[in-house]
Amino acid sequence: MAPLSLTTKGVIGAFIGSGVIHLVRPQAFESIVPAQLPRKRELVYASGVAELVCAAGLLTPRTRRLAGLASAGLLVSVLPANAQMAWDAHRAVVRKGSTPRREAMRAGTIARLPLQIPMIRAVLRAR
Repeated sequence: MAPLSLTTKGVIGAFIGSGVIHLVRPQAFESIVPAQLPRKRELVYASGVAELVCAAGLLTPRTRRLAGLASAGLLVSVLPANAQMAWDAHRAVVRKGSTPRREAMRAGTIARLPLQIPMIRAVLRAR
């Protein structure tokens, strides 16, 4: 099996970091869970576990094929939450005014949206 690309390694690192944060500080993510969905805290925990499982699967050659597909599905499924986070960060700047922290949050969340495409490509190639 071919070695993992730098982008795939980055996705694995992002999954591990984000997965841990989902489990340790779930309240940081509850506000971006769509309003229509019940049990926000449980969904945040579940997505954190999914990120950690996908990361482990991508690291393991025997499970990489399935993990690549699961990871692509996970990245697509969290896109609405990422868009909500970007929108919320933008609204915070508009409503509360510009601060370096708010501008950094807005820039980071907006910049992350188009990065989903190369991340999805990388995990699909990893399989």
